[in-house]
Amino acid sequence: MYKMIAIYKTPADIEAFDQWYKNHSELAKKVPLVKEFRFSKVTGGPRGASDLHFMAELVFASKEDFKTAMSSPENMAAGKDAFTNYKDIISVHFAEEEIIRL
Repeated sequence: MYKMIAIYKTPADIEAFDQWYKNHSELAKKVPLVKEFRFSKVTGGPRGASDLHFMAELVFASKEDFKTAMSSPENMAAGKDAFTNYKDIISVHFAEEEIIRL
């Protein structure tokens, strides 16, 4: 599996961010070849509060599917929306995933 991970720091206005993300997630759901769309609200860390608020993952079957999806108009629209609204608090990462089942 290959994925794109978007990590958002805590925004100044959490309610406005959460409302925006509801709309943004509809754009993200339209990105082609996505097998899973995962999102998590950060609730804290080992030492209490975290400066992170939210993480989202778009999961693809392969790196090739990921590359195709990243150049799609749907992904371009989602990326533009994210970076237009929250460029100061977002970081985006790409990862190959290995799962060990226990």
